[in-house]
Amino acid sequence: MDLNLPSYSFRIREQTGKKQIFDGFRRKWIILTPEEWVRQNFARYLTEIKHFPSTLVALERSLRINQQDFRTDIVLFSKSGNPLVVVECKAPEVKITQQVFDQIARYNLGLRVSYLIVTNGLAHYCCRFNQDQQNYTFLAEIPDYNEIMVNAIHH
Repeated sequence: MDLNLPSYSFRIREQTGKKQIFDGFRRKWIILTPEEWVRQNFARYLTEIKHFPSTLVALERSLRINQQDFRTDIVLFSKSGNPLVVVECKAPEVKITQQVFDQIARYNLGLRVSYLIVTNGLAHYCCRFNQDQQNYTFLAEIPDYNEIMVNAIHH
């Protein structure tokens, strides 16, 4: 399926009647769902276009907030291991609604990152969270790794 992202090549196979994609970040085969297709393409976009080191990209990271378990789609870390960005991926047919932003804001209660990204592979939204004012500012485009690192140092 075509996404509003650059085109990347992936290793895809069929196993017991299900398509699988090789996840180079987790180094294993994953069932290829529409959401996984978005997650894989967006993770590549972040590393190849936005210059995040692939070693600082975590896919499907478990998270516990108020005794509830969640699973984030993508978390981007600083070299010191602090989470900087959380990304919520949806299948292309899923509309990006307020509920999606509420979901990622809940994740941020535990992660406390400065940047939140929501994508369905067709539309991408990025906002910056101001810890002091407890508000979000939507950005015209997704900042690259160096810009996020500079902002992390100054805050």
